[in-house]
Amino acid sequence: MIGRLRGIILEKQPPELVLDVHGVGYELSAPMSTFFNLPALNDEVTLFTHMVVREDAQLLYAFATERERLLFRSLLKVNGVGAKLALTILSGSDVDTFARSVQEGDTASLTRLPGVGKKTAERLIVEMRDRLKEVSSAMGLDAIVTDHVKPAAGAKSEAVEALVALGYKAAEADKMLRSFDTEGMNTEQLIRQALQRN
Repeated sequence: MIGRLRGIILEKQPPELVLDVHGVGYELSAPMSTFFNLPALNDEVTLFTHMVVREDAQLLYAFATERERLLFRSLLKVNGVGAKLALTILSGSDVDTFARSVQEGDTASLTRLPGVGKKTAERLIVEMRDRLKEVSSAMGLDAIVTDHVKPAAGAKSEAVEALVALGYKAAEADKMLRSFDTEGMNTEQLIRQALQRN
């Protein structure tokens, strides 16, 4: 299994990126929470990974922090939650917010995440309550990656791209971002605000 990679970012187009590790290009899928913290192209980065081996493919998922990977792995154990939905959940909510929603039984905040209906939200609350202890134990151990604040104009177009990568149509993503005041917000703030309002 591949648990961690350090290399140069060759490509990044959410939710995919390519990492050059000593001449080998690894294709990775990552949540938006990881993309927010990636350095520029051709810069070096270290990512935690989770490998899924299927009959038809070998897939690598990348995460900026250990606790994101722990939450991803815990989500995969929930009945009806696959890798795509787990990435979407991590893209729309940080670990702390998700944990709080589960512990408080807040189905309303969970159903605001794309792809999470009422039944899935209820299942997440029931099945994740105990599993979150494992994630919580790692919360204080990770170094917090600084969010790179980007100018609002560029952030808005990046937010549209990210929402499209999550399954929204471009026009729909643009409309979501026009529904609130975006001035001074970075990409991460724009996406979270858009997902919470829709």
